Amino acid sequence: MRIVKKPEERRNEILDAAETLFTTKGYVHTTVNDILNAVGIAKGTFYYHFQSKEEVMEAIVLRFIDAGVRAAKEIASDPRLTAHEKMFRILMAQKPEAGQSKEQMLEQLHQVNNAEMHQKSLVESILQLTPVLTEVIEQGIAEGSFHTPHPKETVEFLLASAQFLFDEGIFNWEPPELMQKAVAFTHILETTLGAAKGSFAYMLDILGQGQSEDQGEAPQV
Repeated sequence: MRIVKKPEERRNEILDAAETLFTTKGYVHTTVNDILNAVGIAKGTFYYHFQSKEEVMEAIVLRFIDAGVRAAKEIASDPRLTAHEKMFRILMAQKPEAGQSKEQMLEQLHQVNNAEMHQKSLVESILQLTPVLTEVIEQGIAEGSFHTPHPKETVEFLLASAQFLFDEGIFNWEPPELMQKAVAFTHILETTLGAAKGSFAYMLDILGQGQSEDQGEAPQV
């Protein structure tokens, strides 16, 4: 008996199966037929939802971005947190931990060698995170932690530069180079936001060295 599922449910099944295949078999070596067999559907069902394997990859990446934005919104709406605490937790929520499927999928995205897809993922991340971080910066202005007349535009410039410059799929910095850029970016962040010197020191771990597992609490500033 043929099982009929809701379009969204079937679409997510395809994405889940493709994500598993991309991270285990590799994007390049995964075929549409592999995805069909994993889900147990016909080609017509697949092409009803997606036009190509590339489109599936794009949808998976955007799904990761959506999850990060949802986490950011939840953190930003917490009235118990200061602006600095929200910034720290939001940035940590966007950073995949070692071994997580998001990190593996991003590695596969870099291997796709599709500049248009990569660019779209960066742009989408900036567009969705900007209003959330702008709200946090405005809170910081009200608290006296930040001083900038252009919170939204400042966030856009900071996100665009960070997303591009620290993207391992675009640049392959050596550890000393990466750390130096993290130091410079932290200085730029504090300067453009009008924050106290040293108040964004935690960015050095997030951008330059990665965050240790036991460093789960937001800094006290």
